Amino acid sequence: MIVAKRKPLEEIKASVQDYSRVLTVGCGTCVAVCLAGGEKEVASLNAELSMARTIDKAPIELSAATIERQCDREFLAELDHMVDGYQAVISMACGVGVQFLAERYPHIPVFPGVDTTFMGANQDVGWYEERCRGCGTCVLAYTAGICPVTTCSKGLFNGPCGGTNSGSCEVNPDVPCAWQLIYERLDLQNRVANIMPIFPAQEWQNQVPRTVVQPGYEHKVGVEER
Repeated sequence: MIVAKRKPLEEIKASVQDYSRVLTVGCGTCVAVCLAGGEKEVASLNAELSMARTIDKAPIELSAATIERQCDREFLAELDHMVDGYQAVISMACGVGVQFLAERYPHIPVFPGVDTTFMGANQDVGWYEERCRGCGTCVLAYTAGICPVTTCSKGLFNGPCGGTNSGSCEVNPDVPCAWQLIYERLDLQNRVANIMPIFPAQEWQNQVPRTVVQPGYEHKVGVEER
């Protein structure tokens, strides 16, 4: 089970400020259960974003789509006939879903609409690839949908190390350098300037047990988010 909470409206608005036609995509599983990114939350975000942009005298055309899961590629095909009609996509899924959308549509910026907070464990035997560490402050909007925390062998947050060589990682030459991938995709989207600012260090709050309570539901459990 993946738990997330919606990003602040101002942050989402800033990420799509240069676009006038945006598709908001919800996810019908984990983030829907935790009231962060399902069909209802997509509609709510679009309404708030539309109103905010109208007030700013910068109207925006927003559409909505919610698929079963964004972390399974077979469900993403439902969006193929829609995406090219938009300049950008807001994903209301976890960090894995954002990255899968960004991979499938590399020519279109995909921005996260939620912060992935933490993941529950799958107790079955299988093959899993970590794409999101649930750091709580998603930067995929700035790194073209490629997570530097999990994709980089060293988890570097502000660019490559000195050991990157011809696009490969010094840890293993068969592994591509995450920051090379980020640069190439940002270059494809004409957004290389996104990686010029230095991001502050993460608080890494996911290192301690946490409880997430969605706004408006505090009274049901008698606790505040910690």
